[in-house]
Amino acid sequence: MTSDASKLSKNLLRMKFMQRGLDADTKKQLEEEERRIISDEHWYLDLPELKAKENVIIEENSFVPCEDLKYGRMSFKGFNPEVEKLMVLMNTLNEEEVEEEEEISRMETDVTDEEMARRYESLVASMKKKFVKKRERPAMEKQDEEDANHNVEQTKTKRAFLKPQD
Repeated sequence: MTSDASKLSKNLLRMKFMQRGLDADTKKQLEEEERRIISDEHWYLDLPELKAKENVIIEENSFVPCEDLKYGRMSFKGFNPEVEKLMVLMNTLNEEEVEEEEEISRMETDVTDEEMARRYESLVASMKKKFVKKRERPAMEKQDEEDANHNVEQTKTKRAFLKPQD
């Protein structure tokens, strides 16, 4: 039986019904193989290897850029007068820049209140038309004609071109 047992595959020999008839030497051999397989494969996962991502490390001497501070040191209530003078100087420069930017933005987006009201009114009217029921449409059309006649009377005054200021 030993010659037949050595010819059979290991998977077949591991089956329960085959282990009853095996002798002690082949049983020990199978158990040792199982232990070795388990101990070798126990520490490996069947996951694909992850590629290492390149880490970019930037070294800063100060935490000022990280915190997005205007100036490195700050002082309050006369604790460090030199730093407070510097803070006042920096604030005045920043305020001037902010004022210039606000003035430029005001010049670009100047719309009078009346013009904005007219635009909003036309928007409301167009949205109202969109949701009007069929029964109410003739009444809406009459009202639109009256409004158009009224607007024509107001817009008869010709607007002159205003030269932009430098």
